[in-house]
Amino acid sequence: MIFALAGNQNSGKTTLFNQLTGSNQHTGNFPGLTVDMKEGLISGDKDLTIADLPGIYSLRPYSSEEIITRDYILNNDPDAIIDIVDATNIERNLYLTLQLVEMGRPVVLALNMMDEVRAGGGYIDIKTLSEGLGIPVVPIVASKGEGVSELRRILVKTAKNREKPKIYDFCRPGPVHRCIHAVTHVVEDHAQNAGMSPRFAAMNFIEGNSDIIDKLSVDDNEKELIEHSVKEMEDESGLDRNAAIADMRYSFIEELCSRCVKKPAESPDRKRSEKIDSVLLNKYCALPVFALIMIAIFYLTFNVIGAYLSDLMALGIDWLTMLVDRALTSYGLNPVVKSMVIDGVFSGVGSVLSFIPIIVTLFFFLSMLEDTGYMTRIAFVMDRPLRTIGLSGQSIVPLLIGFGCTVPAAMASRTLGSERDRHMAVFLTPFMSCSAKIPIYTLFTAAFFTKRRFLVMACLYFGGIFVGIIYAILAKRLSGEKNASPFVMEMPNYRMPSAKTTYMLMKQKAMDFIRKAFTIIFMASIVIWFLNTFDSRLNVTEDSASSLLGILGSLLAPFFAPIGLGDWRICASLTAGFAAKEAVVSTLQVLMNGQELSSLFTNEAACSMLAFTLLYTPCVAAVAAIKRELGSTAKTIAVVAGQCAIAYVCAGIVYYAARLF
Repeated sequence: MIFALAGNQNSGKTTLFNQLTGSNQHTGNFPGLTVDMKEGLISGDKDLTIADLPGIYSLRPYSSEEIITRDYILNNDPDAIIDIVDATNIERNLYLTLQLVEMGRPVVLALNMMDEVRAGGGYIDIKTLSEGLGIPVVPIVASKGEGVSELRRILVKTAKNREKPKIYDFCRPGPVHRCIHAVTHVVEDHAQNAGMSPRFAAMNFIEGNSDIIDKLSVDDNEKELIEHSVKEMEDESGLDRNAAIADMRYSFIEELCSRCVKKPAESPDRKRSEKIDSVLLNKYCALPVFALIMIAIFYLTFNVIGAYLSDLMALGIDWLTMLVDRALTSYGLNPVVKSMVIDGVFSGVGSVLSFIPIIVTLFFFLSMLEDTGYMTRIAFVMDRPLRTIGLSGQSIVPLLIGFGCTVPAAMASRTLGSERDRHMAVFLTPFMSCSAKIPIYTLFTAAFFTKRRFLVMACLYFGGIFVGIIYAILAKRLSGEKNASPFVMEMPNYRMPSAKTTYMLMKQKAMDFIRKAFTIIFMASIVIWFLNTFDSRLNVTEDSASSLLGILGSLLAPFFAPIGLGDWRICASLTAGFAAKEAVVSTLQVLMNGQELSSLFTNEAACSMLAFTLLYTPCVAAVAAIKRELGSTAKTIAVVAGQCAIAYVCAGIVYYAARLF
């Protein structure tokens, strides 16, 4: 059986998904779309699959998430829907519940955060709520696993028996009720032929959702009859069609909650959150606090915890490399093949694997920010600054994701309201320093800036943001557009981070990195070794400068010489970085053949290298994602060329400034 998990943002959906699936989950794409979805097997039962749908507030097709959720349920016909509801904000959350019930699929309502309701002296009559909605209601505390096993039992029972909602009509007698009844009667046969609930089809017809209307194949006479009913409803109610439907739903929710919900007093969590926000969201403190938090994270990651663990792992890899080298030598393996294994695979892949602790540590802290609720505050804090460059606070989401990887960041731009915002976000995400560049930063800061590693790291991250801001300001002035789309968001209470969610995120990032190391980086290392070992006549060469890679690097060297990167080995490593940014490190390790970086780079050249790798074109996978989002090859080429030009100019400025000072 397949279950769909739906709910509002910040309702605990991800926490419940992790509780139900444990480690039996994977991330993919929704069919035909570039938006991530998670699927997992419910722990202990390989026949039960759950799909984690995007967090939404309604099924109105205003955003890609709403369309995805609606179409997944319509097209995949899950055996049951789990609707997770924040019990502390039950009135707002139940709006989506009514829409899910109207779809006519089996629905189980998971009433989350009941511990917070009880802590505030509140009470919810589960039986009355269940009878009022016509669906099973299960109280849970997802963060503690409370009630999750009961939810699973009722979910399976509901799905096996195909128990559809017992109530569809949430409307009091009046003009709205008459209109819904009339439209349902007209579209009933068409809805059943299209595989959807007549009530759901009627509601979408009244609300004017064109994509659903097109699926119903209603003729012109019937459309005219429906429009007549809608016009009568608007005239009698004094509201337009959308406001009338929303008013109907909220009136039902208000009446139901008055019978079964005793609202809690302001909870201790809410009071505590407001006190914290008085500092973190203070107009004078917000940005400095955000900057200090990020600097602290960089310091702990790159100077303390992550650096220590990375050094230990590097020692282990060096020991293993030496052991394999001795074994192959004693075996008498062909020197060329031995060189491929040691100088290609171990030098390339091994050097990249040593950075796993740093990446895991960084995402541990980022997960803490997400789970506590502070990441949402960052979007709020950044709304005003972003509006000065023509973006809304909502744009901070793909930009923040860009610090992890440009590929999902470009995909996340689809959540933005306007095409201009989406395109601008896609243009800006490559300026956010992705995690694939961490090995480059770590290698160079350890070699040249040992005592100021965290400070250099912070400068790199904030430097990318600064260049992106300048780019956005120029783009805004050239386009002449001033107004960003509006941004509405809610502030969840601060909460203790979920250990399970944090573990799952760290595991996912580590596995993604390991997969990349043993696929893209492995292949890149072999290719780089081959190009560095053979000359143009495919003879083994002792001099790397006369190798195929040396020839390629030498062709590029004159172009990069003005910014201090004129050595062919540097040019070759930057070229390899187009496949994957980690390949810059693996290529350098192969070409350096055990030499120190200081023999190839001056301090000024190291500064230039860091600036260039920070800003030049993202990897080929990110370029492909950007092309999908922009839908234009020409625009994609412009993004890549523009980034390389900006990187070259900025690296030149940094290089000559370093020489001067």
